[in-house]
Amino acid sequence: MKQHEVVVTRTGARAMLDRVTGELMHPIGPLLESERLYVTPSRIATRLCESGRGPLVLLDAGLGAGSNAIAAWRASHVLPQTARKLAIVSIDRTLAALELALAPEHAAAFGFEGDAAAAAQALVANHSHEDARTLWRVRVGDLVSELAAEPAESVDVVFWDPFSPRAEPALWSVRALRALRRVCRAGATVHTYSGATATRTALLLAGFAVGYGGAAGDKQKHTTIAAVDAADLTEPLDGRWLERLTRSSAAWPADAPADALSQIERLPQFRDRPTPA
Repeated sequence: MKQHEVVVTRTGARAMLDRVTGELMHPIGPLLESERLYVTPSRIATRLCESGRGPLVLLDAGLGAGSNAIAAWRASHVLPQTARKLAIVSIDRTLAALELALAPEHAAAFGFEGDAAAAAQALVANHSHEDARTLWRVRVGDLVSELAAEPAESVDVVFWDPFSPRAEPALWSVRALRALRRVCRAGATVHTYSGATATRTALLLAGFAVGYGGAAGDKQKHTTIAAVDAADLTEPLDGRWLERLTRSSAAWPADAPADALSQIERLPQFRDRPTPA
């Protein structure tokens, strides 16, 4: 049985189905979801236009069919040559989904046309591709292990898009997110589709400030954005969220410490903010 299949969703968009986990990648459509949840909230274009700095480093955790990475690649390629270079580091256990997305009958639906397709094909063949605007490389292996091989404090933006906590709980653990925190430098932001309470508590326990992201679709009101610096969040979790946490029936990742609640209550983003009326 093939691991991946391209299917048509109820909205008419094509999406990649993983037959092993049963999960659908980018269920609202790969082009729309990549822009809505990752490229636009991370302000890739604005950050690339900041002057006097080296490359902007994007960690693409969960390459999948390549939708998030190629959306960032395209954002970089419409900017002038004076803009910062984008360095993308993609990680996944396999390139099979990307290879299927590059098939001629699917490529346009997944954003792979022209130079974008050539870049992704080179990535599959050589595990790296570089041009004047973007360096894109891929690491194939276990996500946490591959994070350990990346330099500390080397990443500016993270697209955290592995399979869900139901399918891959280890990748949403405090341990995994601490491995992610190690590679994030000052000013880094993390963008993920999950709005689960346990995802947010794991991020908090891993050392991030955490806030609300935009809607993932009609059924999910908020995604999640985390940051090394709380000032980089436009809508941080506050005392009202902390009060709801105490009533949640699924509040914690499996490896949360026994004193997790007291640790979170002492964090600056809650200690320094009064509970809203």
